[in-house]
Amino acid sequence: MRRTIVLFFSIVAIMMLCGGPGQVMAASSIVVAQDDPPRMMNPHGDDSDAGLQYFANFFDGLLQRKGSDGTLAPALAERWERLDALSWKFYLRKGVKFHNGNPFNAADVKFSFERLSNPEVSEFLNTGKSLDSIEIIDDYTVVIKTKEPIPWFANNMHQIFMMDKEDTEARDQGEVMVKPMGTGAYKLEEWVKGSYVRMAANEDYWEGAPPIKKVEVRPITESSTRFAALVSGQVDIVTGVPVELYDKVKNNPKLEILSRPARRSIFLALGNKPGSPMADIRVRRAMYMAINEGEIIEKIMRGHAAFAAQIPDPPTIGYNAEIKRLPYDLEMAKKLLKEAGYENGFEVTLTGPNDRYIQDAKIAEAVARYLAKVGIKVKLDVKPKSIFFPEVSAGKLEFYLIGWFDGTFDMGRTYFKLAHSRDETRGFGELNGADYSDPEIDKLLESTADIIDVAERGKVLQQLNKMAMVDKVIWIPLHYQVDLYAGQKGKEIKFSPRPDRWMVYKEISN
Repeated sequence: MRRTIVLFFSIVAIMMLCGGPGQVMAASSIVVAQDDPPRMMNPHGDDSDAGLQYFANFFDGLLQRKGSDGTLAPALAERWERLDALSWKFYLRKGVKFHNGNPFNAADVKFSFERLSNPEVSEFLNTGKSLDSIEIIDDYTVVIKTKEPIPWFANNMHQIFMMDKEDTEARDQGEVMVKPMGTGAYKLEEWVKGSYVRMAANEDYWEGAPPIKKVEVRPITESSTRFAALVSGQVDIVTGVPVELYDKVKNNPKLEILSRPARRSIFLALGNKPGSPMADIRVRRAMYMAINEGEIIEKIMRGHAAFAAQIPDPPTIGYNAEIKRLPYDLEMAKKLLKEAGYENGFEVTLTGPNDRYIQDAKIAEAVARYLAKVGIKVKLDVKPKSIFFPEVSAGKLEFYLIGWFDGTFDMGRTYFKLAHSRDETRGFGELNGADYSDPEIDKLLESTADIIDVAERGKVLQQLNKMAMVDKVIWIPLHYQVDLYAGQKGKEIKFSPRPDRWMVYKEISN
């Protein structure tokens, strides 16, 4: 289930509803129901997957991710190189124009990167603050220098979108928030918040005009409503098919369902505050072994998940195939708790979101039931993601459920964000919500930053991964999600789901 695959399905492109009754869209148009709405059209103001996938249609990064395995490829930079531990050189593509006709050049790159450090317009503050200088060599060559070594810097360039310096400075920030001006494959036609986003193909796109000329995205967060829109023929593709509706879609002769293993892992993060039960490795192992993940996959995920033994997935640098899950074993879990002095268990609060991951609240409830069987009394604290994630960032939790995949395909970034001791000055541990701290983990992780050779660095990261997941059990891995999509059967429109789950419409063809 963890292998990378390419999948296609055909969807009807005839008699599709565009807006009101009676409106018919051409065969080169599609209507898509997505499970997440856009918050804004400022490409630096939202670093969530939901936001980035919208931006990727209107803007380009210096690099992009392509193919079913997310290969890093040229975009606005034709090529790049790492000059030394701190410096990266990008050779820009000539002849590219923004949607307003302005030419793209090095000044736009410098402006875009400098903008990242402005908290009024950016959620990429750590990236912005990590930069030491952006030097323009000429109109189409830029050298970017970071304050500390960032081995995955180039790997992140598909998520940092380039803006038109002249246009952005001339417009009011409120207008920039709602009207994108990029170099992307699509131009925004109309955005009605809570209703739809309409986009038209950029016929002058540097990579060639996209095959699908009109796209309407309807953000429908409620799963049954998305399903109803699909069944009625109002939309052609639906993202985020809930596992409980899988059989209904599969058994409908007018519909086709498609799935691919997701990169996102779901896991439990633990603190190790001195004197607390979870500071003891035996307790962490006991909690791990008390959770019946097989039953979670079978009954809660309806089989649409794969066992995880670590957080990174196979394409990620640092993934270690030798790491195996601890077995589900209640008796051993009880024995370990007794050895640690917690024969009668202890009390702990399990925090998590109830609207972010597939079946997230139900998974948290199941974990609480499993731990109760070995005497651990769990107080559940599930809440909307808008409340949960600020608590993670604050580092005030003791035990929580969260999901993760790293857009850079690099485990080092994952560990610096989620496992390194919290260090606000250096920007480490920003998503270490339980304030886990281990000097050995920190030391080995920091040693990888200076290793320029990718293969060598990958080996050290694999050692770190084994230390964290096997020797120290800093997290309890649960499963990798499976991404589910559905569409109308009929005319052939080729659609291959991306590993990052973004909907990038230039990649869909008819």
